[in-house]
Amino acid sequence: MRRTVFDEDHETFRQTLRSFIKAEVLPVHDDWYAAGQVPRDFYYKLGELGVFGMSVPEEFGGAGVHTHKFLAVLSEEAERAGVLFGCTGAHVLLSLPYIKMLATDEQKKRYLPKFVSGEEMWALAMTEPGTGSDLAGMKTTAKLSEDGTHYVLNGAKTFITGGVHADRVIVCARTSAPREDDRRFGLSLFAVDTKSEGYSVGRKLDKLGLKTSDTAELAFADVKVPAEDLLGEENRAFGYLGRNLASERWGIAHNAYAQAAAAVRFTQEYVEQRTVFGKRVADFQNTGFELAACKAEVDAAEAVTDRALESLDRGELTAAEAASAKLFCTEVAHRVIDRCLQLHGGYGYINEYPIARLYADNRVNRIYGGTSEVMKMIIAKDMGV
Repeated sequence: MRRTVFDEDHETFRQTLRSFIKAEVLPVHDDWYAAGQVPRDFYYKLGELGVFGMSVPEEFGGAGVHTHKFLAVLSEEAERAGVLFGCTGAHVLLSLPYIKMLATDEQKKRYLPKFVSGEEMWALAMTEPGTGSDLAGMKTTAKLSEDGTHYVLNGAKTFITGGVHADRVIVCARTSAPREDDRRFGLSLFAVDTKSEGYSVGRKLDKLGLKTSDTAELAFADVKVPAEDLLGEENRAFGYLGRNLASERWGIAHNAYAQAAAAVRFTQEYVEQRTVFGKRVADFQNTGFELAACKAEVDAAEAVTDRALESLDRGELTAAEAASAKLFCTEVAHRVIDRCLQLHGGYGYINEYPIARLYADNRVNRIYGGTSEVMKMIIAKDMGV
């Protein structure tokens, strides 16, 4: 079936990315993998390539294209090559929607040009030690000074993607006590400058996968945040967070699909070259059956994520639909990558092979952005059961 979600501009971008990956990423990606992060100057290259500014208005240095399709192409090409673009997703998919939705014109003038160029990398800091997905239970506080010029930020965050290299972090903190009838009241968002006194990066967490995407712990000790860096209105952050979950979950779903498609590609190449008992692994009937089953699942995931992408671009993707896409695509990727690793035999367990890295990278898809169990709860509630 011919794919119709992308047009000529998207395919031109795809070819540009493919050439960029071949020249700038593949020769050094193993070094990044060993280091556990990409070099800081790599983000400047992505800025020059236009990756960060696709959906940023032209007046702030972007392309002004209001679509997630270029991000979809980016995900597909990176996974196809078996590479990661560091914390690009945290910068563009997680952080940018809050700037576009909540920032004043003055804030956009300050934030977006540096965002587009890669001069300022952004991250999103919500999760705290001990609270997990329960944002209403967070302990980080931001108290307004008596003269109203700044907030004093205290607390800690964990599992922050891009936290090591971030120049600005959107921090969620409690500015008011929760109401008796609403635990979610009292949370606010701040665009915190990581060079501020009292701001510190703790451990760079050693993860199972996603090795070139740094994840860190953050701490705030009496950090002064200028009042003009409050994003949106005080005490309304929980509602803001909910409005961006659909795009975040679509992003995870689409990346999972891209990982599954890459796994099939890597495995087909491997079994066509590998010989066992005097014949190619590809020549065994079981190999053909396994790859065919995987390809059918990938085709189904592609249809689901493409439909969700079109709906997202129209502003129509509901929370339940996004949850359904994430649940389906991440579960498909889990099954497909596991079966593809099996076809690699012992070599599939060696990190030198992309299928091993995919196996580790993929596992978190069913956890972050809301676990598979939470996705089922959302879908069931939407069904009325």
